[in-house]
Amino acid sequence: MTTTLDRPQLTADDIAMRWLQDFESALSRRDIPAAAGLFATDSYWRDLVSFTWNLKTVENPDGVTDLLTHNLDRVSPEEFELSEPAATADGVTEAWFTFTTSVGRGKGLVRLIDEDGVKAWTMLTSLQEIAGHEEPRGTRRVKGAEHGVDPERKSWSEKLAEEDDAWGKTADPYILVVGGGQGGIALGARLRQLGVPSLVIDRWERPGDQWRSRYKSLCLHDPVWYDHLPYLKFPDNWPVFAPKDKIADWLEFYTKVMEIPYWSSTTAASAKYDEAAGRWTVEVDRNGEKVTLRPTHLVMATGMSGKPNIPTFPGSDIFKGEQQHSSQHPGPDAYAGKKVVVIGSNNSAFDICGALYENGADVTMVQRSSTHIVKSDSLVEIAMGDLYSERALANGVTTEKADLIFASLPYRIMHEFQIPLYDQIKEADKDFYQRMEDAGFDLDFGDDESGLFLKYLRRGSGYYIDVGSAELVADGKVKLSKGQVDHLTEDAVILSDGTELPADLVVYATGYGSMNGWVADLVDQETADKVGKCWGLGSETTKDPGPWEGEQRNMWKPTQQENLWFMGGNLHQARHYSLYLALQLKARHEGIDTPVYGLQEVHHLS
Repeated sequence: MTTTLDRPQLTADDIAMRWLQDFESALSRRDIPAAAGLFATDSYWRDLVSFTWNLKTVENPDGVTDLLTHNLDRVSPEEFELSEPAATADGVTEAWFTFTTSVGRGKGLVRLIDEDGVKAWTMLTSLQEIAGHEEPRGTRRVKGAEHGVDPERKSWSEKLAEEDDAWGKTADPYILVVGGGQGGIALGARLRQLGVPSLVIDRWERPGDQWRSRYKSLCLHDPVWYDHLPYLKFPDNWPVFAPKDKIADWLEFYTKVMEIPYWSSTTAASAKYDEAAGRWTVEVDRNGEKVTLRPTHLVMATGMSGKPNIPTFPGSDIFKGEQQHSSQHPGPDAYAGKKVVVIGSNNSAFDICGALYENGADVTMVQRSSTHIVKSDSLVEIAMGDLYSERALANGVTTEKADLIFASLPYRIMHEFQIPLYDQIKEADKDFYQRMEDAGFDLDFGDDESGLFLKYLRRGSGYYIDVGSAELVADGKVKLSKGQVDHLTEDAVILSDGTELPADLVVYATGYGSMNGWVADLVDQETADKVGKCWGLGSETTKDPGPWEGEQRNMWKPTQQENLWFMGGNLHQARHYSLYLALQLKARHEGIDTPVYGLQEVHHLS
């Protein structure tokens, strides 16, 4: 980034308004070279649906030129206005703005620097609503009551029941969402408010059972301010780190009060796409009843942590004890006094080891590769406090504003923002990290020292947010072995160096596979390969092979398979990105032209 020159005669508002005026003027003249010339040599424009009908980041003036060449005439952007006072710090002017397009209204955030004049370093544009198809909020809310006399009157609940009963008989959902966890529920709520006929299905008996079924020590490792769902925030007395059963109950409550069309105890058995008709045929089993649904769009909301990686080691067929993937682990109650070997050293492994130790089990953790650990308190205070905390709220940073700030940081340079934060964490918790290393635990902060968020975005694994269990390893209360598993015997796990670990139970905390694995199960392998790997950025770091993608692979955006979408991620991503997926689907439902710019290519199958 070029060193900025001081311009004391100009206020931050002056700088921002002049740039926005120049940008809008160039766009209105269709002068693409002039518009691209307002971006710095090294610059980044991230668009969430508003210009591209995609989630897309372009880089440098050449990337801006290409984006505008393909989209400017159709989008016809105008009315760029500051939405709050701009601010300048460390030579960078940040400005929030609003704008309109040919189909809707958007919000944006631009960071301006001085490079032979004022130039954009980063810019975010995001579609917030489609004109004429706004959500019924505020002054547009429905009345609810129907005044007057009507002998055929039906109650609100009767209407909902009729709608539910019609699916698969006299009506089909325009969108079928497979998976009723936080991602499917958040998207279902958005689609409901946008008036798009949709149905969420899930195999569990009740919404939230995905959480209820997990080991009893499970809790959210992210703080409450980061985890709200759309429309309804957690109460202000909600725990900072919610236990799993509170989350389960909240999801069930949310599904009901937001009136999300939701079929529980329903399993999708098969799906097939009819290219000529432009719709899917999905066979489902609802409480033992076979139902055929014919949605136009199919959304896989089965979770990025939904397809278990279950290794098959030699000897697993002769092992006489129990073997479980971490997703199947029921909790520690039955294992007091038992010898337990947990394969893995990330979030689930630590949580399960801690709970088993508390319950009197003899626990050994097997670390196969290095792990990034960040203490929960440090994460909240240092890495997240400016955006998601009581401090942030007091400074006027709402959840929605925080989401856009975080989204405005281009993935290509996000590590530059994260490394200094994790340097602070290393210093603050240096005694803890030394104790872990003294215990023999292999630590890392990511390939480039950028910490938790980048590891999560690049590979979705390889980290632990410490809520206490790391101390058990540091103190030797949970034993630590390192190496690869060679085989199992009738009563032990044998590592490649010959170490023998006696076991009554082996827990495979070995993570999860790509979401397109669910597509292979439901549709076929050909379709799974057609859409390719889900998640990751193409950063060429561990478990995130190149080439550079610029956005999360296949998430919340069009894929190479027509009318097939993926919804997944943590609660923050469920909240934020459900908006952009819902708007893409709403536009298609209304027949709005949605040419996709920069459809992601497939470079990896899984």
